[in-house]
Formats: sequence, C-alpha cells, structure tokens
Amino acid sequence: MTAEALAAPAVSHGRLVPVTVHFDDLDALGLLHNARYPVMVERAWGALWNARGLVFEGDWEAAGDFCNAVKEFTITYDAPVKAPGGYAVELWLDRLGRTGLTYGFRFCSADGTVTYARGTRVLVRLDPATLRPAPWSEEFRASGQDLLRPRG
Repeated sequence: MTAEALAAPAVSHGRLVPVTVHFDDLDALGLLHNARYPVMVERAWGALWNARGLVFEGDWEAAGDFCNAVKEFTITYDAPVKAPGGYAVELWLDRLGRTGLTYGFRFCSADGTVTYARGTRVLVRLDPATLRPAPWSEEFRASGQDLLRPRG
C-alpha cells in the first residue's frame, strides 16, 4: 500500500487508513467482535508506518521504534459494525514525547462519515535489551510530525 493510498479521503487531522472486516471477525450476533477493534487499529498503524518506510522485519534486537509496549488503552463503542466489508481507521498522534506517545483513533465507514468506535492508546518505546523506556528515533519522530493533532 502506498502513502498516497493512505492519504485519501481527507480528514481534518491524521490519516484515514482502509481496513477490511471479514466474516470471521463477527461474533455470534453478526456484529464486529469487540476484541477485533484493537486488532484493526493495530493493522492500520502497521500499514501507515510501512507506507512511510518504517518496517519491522522480525528481529527484536534491531526492532528500534517497533520495540514498544502498551501502557494504556481506551475505547468507546458508538455504533455496531453489522457486516463484513471495507471500513477505515482514522489515526493521529495526540502527543509525541521523548519515550512515549499517545495516539487517537476512530473506527469508521470507508468514507469517514460514520463513527463506530473511538479511543486512545499510550505506547512506551523500550530498549530491547533492558525493556526500559528509550527515546524514539529521529526518523520516527520526523515521520510522525504530520500526524500530530493541532492543539486548540
């Protein structure tokens, strides 16, 4: 997926990334299972970073910025997803600190007009040898600047 494909349609801040809900993502009631939303958000972030050239290749010793841990996760479900198909996740950064970041997300219709869920997630960048907080790389920080939500 190219960076151009991840850029449309336009949103007021961040990026709208396409995701696909499959039949086996649905629960017994035919609704997107609550545990699948975080997976969809994680996949959207992976696609966004990969499109920007930031790729995890499976080596944890060299994982760099991909060596991180979730400190906090919040989600609010606004409306049920009732069918498989194309949807989107709007992604943005609320805060990009030295060793941590807070990102926001909105699971929505493919065109961004209907919101199904929204939330935040706090990540801490870790040193792979010590598992202690470590600073984000300059490459990562530069790549994320345009994702920062404007204050105000």
